[in-house]
Amino acid sequence: MACLLLGSNTFYPINETKKGRKTVSANEKTDANAELAQILESAQRLGVELDEAEALRWLTAIAAGKEGNEVVLDMESGAFGHHVSMLDFSSVQLERFRRIGRIVEITDTPGVVESALSISGSAAQSKIQSYPGDCDFFERVNITVPTRAEACTILSKLMRDKALNTERGADYQFIEVKYGSYQFDCARDGVGRKKGSPVSWSIGPLRAGQFDVTTADGKVTTLHWDDFTMEPGWCKLDWVVSDPERRTLANASNVLDVTWEAPDGSITPLDGYLDSYFQEVYLDAASIPIFSKVAKHVSQDVLGDYVKQLEHEVYKYVVEHPNYGKAAKRMYNVFRLTGRYTDAAFIRELFDEPATMLYQVWSLLGTVENAMSPDSSIPLDDVVAQTDELIVMVVKALEGDEETEIVRSLLRLRGGLTSAMVSDVRTNEIEAARAQIVNVINNFFQERLTALPSVNGYLEEIRART
Repeated sequence: MACLLLGSNTFYPINETKKGRKTVSANEKTDANAELAQILESAQRLGVELDEAEALRWLTAIAAGKEGNEVVLDMESGAFGHHVSMLDFSSVQLERFRRIGRIVEITDTPGVVESALSISGSAAQSKIQSYPGDCDFFERVNITVPTRAEACTILSKLMRDKALNTERGADYQFIEVKYGSYQFDCARDGVGRKKGSPVSWSIGPLRAGQFDVTTADGKVTTLHWDDFTMEPGWCKLDWVVSDPERRTLANASNVLDVTWEAPDGSITPLDGYLDSYFQEVYLDAASIPIFSKVAKHVSQDVLGDYVKQLEHEVYKYVVEHPNYGKAAKRMYNVFRLTGRYTDAAFIRELFDEPATMLYQVWSLLGTVENAMSPDSSIPLDDVVAQTDELIVMVVKALEGDEETEIVRSLLRLRGGLTSAMVSDVRTNEIEAARAQIVNVINNFFQERLTALPSVNGYLEEIRART
């Protein structure tokens, strides 16, 4: 990968060898070999297959680039991102992500709206996430107008128009948009909503521009889309997309980090927080100028803030709502960014184990459920084909009673896709399979994470926090 280092607004070439790699010192190679020996011993003891050459390459590369917060550009593909993120990125599926990106992105308005679209999460870690979950996108949207109020008004229209204009297509179906936060405790459709939680808009309320809630004293109140214009909060859009060639489905989401650029050049995030860039891979080199302009306003302690945010989520998935698979994904990012490279390299190998295929199955079951909505434009044949593939994946990953129970649920679900099975029964089959799968995933990761002393020590430290 030939790389460039991005400064605030300037490009600088880094030290490269003839092969386009940053020079690695003998000490860095020695340290990487020593760390690899520790990983090998742990992997063998736990029955984890380990690609020694790949693990050594990663340890050496991350050691070589551990100083600073460099952002690098892959000259061949045009993708760019933080150097640690780029170590886990493969351009093999880049064109697929760019195709889906054209569905989910907020497009530019010359002189007013400029954007930079990236992939994030498991989608951005395609070298190690053999079985990724959803297609997660992250987009920086910068709005240049005289006042914050004008920026908020433009965002309100952008998001509503985007959702309404992409309600359905030959290969996608809109699910919902998150926009605004509840200003008081209430109930919506019989479900309690806490003050401060994000507001979800499916296509019906979105078209109407309003919905009703019941307040704590029993009064019915109507909330309107425009009520949230000045405080948009967390902004996110979701779709189901299908791949016509591979007959597969995926949930595609786009989280927006929206900023207002004032006439004096100052940058203000509309939700009060400018996100870090440690887990995004940006899809187009043409968006480097907007990324560079916005990124230089990120907090000086952006890495510390990001790690704290991740550790809060680790606590959530270890203590509050146990899901060691999700905890492992976040711990990997904590470790690779805080110098715990041996622990990170070990977790990196876990993502390629056959049992982790079930994480993708769990995610895709939710996608199948979304694709089965009565007004969905996703072809039924694609939903059936995806369900068939899920059954195959479970058979490959499991055996014995666990395999039997999950496959039985999936077969009942598949049989109901082309019959008059009511939606509640389909949902029950999906939830039954998802509950069984998450239990298997949880046990797999918990057993291996707690068996490595250094990682288990970290987990004990997390559990002790309040």
